[in-house]
Amino acid sequence: MKHEIIVGTRLPKGLVRDLERIERIEQSDRSTTVRKLLSHAIDQWKLEYYAKQYGQEKTSMARAARDAGVSIREMQSYVRAHKIPAQYDREEFEHDLKTIYARLG
Repeated sequence: MKHEIIVGTRLPKGLVRDLERIERIEQSDRSTTVRKLLSHAIDQWKLEYYAKQYGQEKTSMARAARDAGVSIREMQSYVRAHKIPAQYDREEFEHDLKTIYARLG
């Protein structure tokens, strides 16, 4: 059994019109549409937030990717596309070298 919680909110009329349009196009009910859109928005928020944390040197690339729920390659691509400065320290370099050597040997 899924553990779900009902969440209610008031929405502006324009947003409801957009939501209804999406429901018609997607041929889905309100609940499914809202869950899908909210999930996408949360995923995007996490990607933006953890990329900023990385750019501010508050976390590593690997941890930012993990916390955002994406691969390191996806996080690197996002960081590059949004011109967030790379934070690549000696510890990360040594870790990467160990990983490479482990795969080769």
